[in-house]
Amino acid sequence: MPQDDARHPLPPFHDDLDAAFAEAWRLLADGVAQGRSAFHAPSFATLDQAGRPRSRTVVLREADAATGTLRFHCDRRSDKAAEVAANPACALHAYDRAVKIQIRIEGSAGLHVDDAAADAAWDGSRAMSRVCYGIAPAPGTALDAGGGYAVPDEAAALTVGRPNFAAVLVRADALDFLYLDHRGHRRAGWRRDGEGWRGEWRVP
Repeated sequence: MPQDDARHPLPPFHDDLDAAFAEAWRLLADGVAQGRSAFHAPSFATLDQAGRPRSRTVVLREADAATGTLRFHCDRRSDKAAEVAANPACALHAYDRAVKIQIRIEGSAGLHVDDAAADAAWDGSRAMSRVCYGIAPAPGTALDAGGGYAVPDEAAALTVGRPNFAAVLVRADALDFLYLDHRGHRRAGWRRDGEGWRGEWRVP
């Protein structure tokens, strides 16, 4: 065994399917808590009205392994919100180059705007984050100049931002985990099976 390999043993999840599943959700939870984590800002893909895929970066706010759900926030005026409302099918993707792990999730997204889930998410948001939802005009609006939009101060955002705020909850139905290592890549996938998950090893 090369000396470098001896100093860096293979991780416990390398040949343990349950441990790989737990590691995937641990990394997602770490992405919620750690802004520098590669899993803090995954790509989120939806389908537009013509059925074409659209992808953008979102900020992960919650990852619940027990329920298999994830949460992020968006502006209810955005194309993203309209696409989720029209078609809940979605996917998330993130890759951490440092640990050489990719996580892909497929599932259904739900838009929450005027309910307890949205209220709790708004109440838990930082003041500087709420400002984003008070920007006028709406996201995606064409402008005559790059700076031709208005940004409210933090106090005003409490009033003007909340009507535009939405929480998006994604129910994961499938999860794909890929770990890269020269001693042997490992890929595993899981799908919901009733109240649990059914997993399998896959060719990387």
